[in-house]
Amino acid sequence: MYICITISNTNIQGDEYVRLKIDMSGSTPIYQQIRNQIVFKIATGQLKAGDKLPTIRQLACEIGVNPMTVSKAYGMLKDEGVILMDRRHGAQVNRPQPKKNALDMDFDRAAMLLISEAYTKGVSREELKKHILKLINNIYVQREDQS
Repeated sequence: MYICITISNTNIQGDEYVRLKIDMSGSTPIYQQIRNQIVFKIATGQLKAGDKLPTIRQLACEIGVNPMTVSKAYGMLKDEGVILMDRRHGAQVNRPQPKKNALDMDFDRAAMLLISEAYTKGVSREELKKHILKLINNIYVQREDQS
């Protein structure tokens, strides 16, 4: 069962909304889905620096989960520098911070696992390269279209 959550994009004039799609019965924990969806929306330009996110309680109520679930997702995003949180202004999208070590060992491990999984499913090197380039282009083109 999926739940779609609509977030009002407060820094844009007019009625602009961003949707989060949460799979309530999937194997990925809900807090991880929230975190991943917000990262994806930022990467594609659907959420921009300064955009406000719902409060922990608001989002938890909309999804129908314990506020600690949303708090864990927001905490991860804050620790990663993706969002800023303070008591007066709530949670908002942070400006992307260029990092020297953004492509660190954790990134390499995750990428290597995905590459290994593709290999074990019989995907050729060329097919994998083509597919990854397509995904990269999808993100960057969406981002440019949103700018």
